[in-house]
Amino acid sequence: MPWRGLAADGPLERIAAQYCLADVALADFLADVMQVEGDGVTALILDQHDPAAFAPVAAMTVGDFRDWLLNPATTGEDIAAIAWGLTPEMAAAVSKIMRAQDLIAVAAKIEVVTRFRSTLGLRGRLSTRNQPNHPTDDSRGIAVSALDGLLMGAGDAVIGVNPATDSLPDYIRICEVLDAIRSQLAIPTQTCCLGHVTTALAAMSAGAPVDLVFQSVAGSDKANTGFGVTLAMLDEAADAVAGLGRAPKGANLMYFETGQGAALSADAHHGMDQQTMETRAYAVARRYRPLLVNTVVGFIGPEYLADGKQIIRAGLEDHFCGKLLGLPMGVDVCYTNHSYADQEDMDILLTALAAAGVNFVITVPGGDDIMLNYQALSFHDAGFIRQTLGRPPAPEFESWMAQHGIGAADISLPGLDVVLAQLRLPAA
Repeated sequence: MPWRGLAADGPLERIAAQYCLADVALADFLADVMQVEGDGVTALILDQHDPAAFAPVAAMTVGDFRDWLLNPATTGEDIAAIAWGLTPEMAAAVSKIMRAQDLIAVAAKIEVVTRFRSTLGLRGRLSTRNQPNHPTDDSRGIAVSALDGLLMGAGDAVIGVNPATDSLPDYIRICEVLDAIRSQLAIPTQTCCLGHVTTALAAMSAGAPVDLVFQSVAGSDKANTGFGVTLAMLDEAADAVAGLGRAPKGANLMYFETGQGAALSADAHHGMDQQTMETRAYAVARRYRPLLVNTVVGFIGPEYLADGKQIIRAGLEDHFCGKLLGLPMGVDVCYTNHSYADQEDMDILLTALAAAGVNFVITVPGGDDIMLNYQALSFHDAGFIRQTLGRPPAPEFESWMAQHGIGAADISLPGLDVVLAQLRLPAA
C-alpha cells in the first residue's frame, strides 16, 4: 500500500528523519508542492499562499523556523502576520520536529479571535461547546442535556447537536429547539445543528433559524467527496447563511470539524501521512473565516491513533497547526470505546490544551455521548479548568452567568426541572 514506510520503525530512525526534515528549506515546499493532479484542495493551497506574508521566513529551513517560533522575541502578532504565507505542509513539517512543550509554547502565543453573539478566542479564556446529543433527536431530551450544561456554564462557543438522522424535518426542528432555548433564556451564544451542508441549505431555504453552517472537511477533493461535499457547496452555504441576517455585520458564520485519519480511512490520502492530510484540511476551513474549527482527535479509533499517548500528541499537533495557519482552533478531546485510552489521558490533553490557549473544547453530559457512542469531556471537566487554571468563558457569556448566579452558591436561575417546564419547545 502507498502509505507503508511513512512511519519510522523506532526512535533512532525517527530522530534521523527529524534531523533531515529540519534541514529542508521552507521554500522547497513551494517549489516541490505535494501535487495531486486535478485536486481542488491542492489548487486552493497554492492560491492562498501570500508571498509578502511569507517573506520574513522565506530563507529559513524547517529547523530555523522552529527556532524562530520558539524565540521569546517572536510574538503572537509576528506569527499571525505570516499565517497566509505558510502552506499546510510547512505547518505540518515544523510540528514534526517539535516536542509537546514546543507545540504548547508556540500555540499559547497566538490569539485568534472570532465573533458572533459571543467573542471567542480571547487570551486567558476557554470556551466550550455544549453538545446535547440524543439517540432519537427527542426535543425534550436535547433540551434537558443543553440546560444541564448551561447550569454548569457550558455553551459559550455554541450549543450544537449532532443529529441522529439527516432528514430535513429533524434538522429544522432541532434548529428550532436550540433557538427556543437560546432566545427564551437570552443566552449570548450561537446554536448549530451539525447536519450535512446540503441539508443546511435546504433548511435555510425553508426559513429555519440557522446560526452556523457546519461541515466536516478533509485535505483532498477525494476525501471531501467521501463526505459528500465540494468547495462550491461550501461557497453557496457561506453566502446563504450570511444572507439570513441573524448575526452582526462581519460575524463569523461557519463551523468545521476535521480529524486525523479521515482521508486515510477513505483511501483519499494520496500517499501522504495523516497529519499532513489533516493540516491540508485547514486550508479548506480558513477559506471561509469560520467561527469555530475543531479536530475530533480520537474519534476514529486505534486504527489511526493507537493509544492515549498518540491521541495526546495528535491533539497538540492539530491545535498548533491550526493556530499557526490562523484558525480559531478547538479540540474534541475524546476517544472511542475500543481505544487503548482512558479518561486520565483526556485529563492530560485537556490541561495541556488549556495551557496552549485552545479556543474551545467540546463537553457532553457525564463525558459520555449516548448518540455518537464515544467518550469526551464532561461539563465538570471544563469547570475543573476554569477553577484550576483560571480560564473564564467568553465575556458576554460570563456576564450572563453572573446575572443568574451560575457558578455561585446563590444561583438565581431556577432548577433544571423548573426551566424545562417554562420553555416553549417546538412540537416533536
